[in-house]
Amino acid sequence: MPEKDLDTLFQEAYEKASNMQQALPQDVMLRIYAYYKQATSGEANQGYYQNFDLRNAFKMNAWMQVQHLTPDEAKQLYIETINSIIK
Repeated sequence: MPEKDLDTLFQEAYEKASNMQQALPQDVMLRIYAYYKQATSGEANQGYYQNFDLRNAFKMNAWMQVQHLTPDEAKQLYIETINSIIK
């Protein structure tokens, strides 16, 4: 059986994360969010959030902390994080 490509594994991890029932700590949720945004949107754009409230400030900060990652690196970290939570 051939290995699944990164995009397939990423999509599967996204589906697992979307169906999670357990509540996660805020720092873990922010890390997952940041990896997802970096993987799907690339580097953080400070104009991304029109309504810059405290919640969005935390999200933007988390995303900016991982902007050094390539989209593929962010996908891999997203997959690893989701899989470690589910196990």
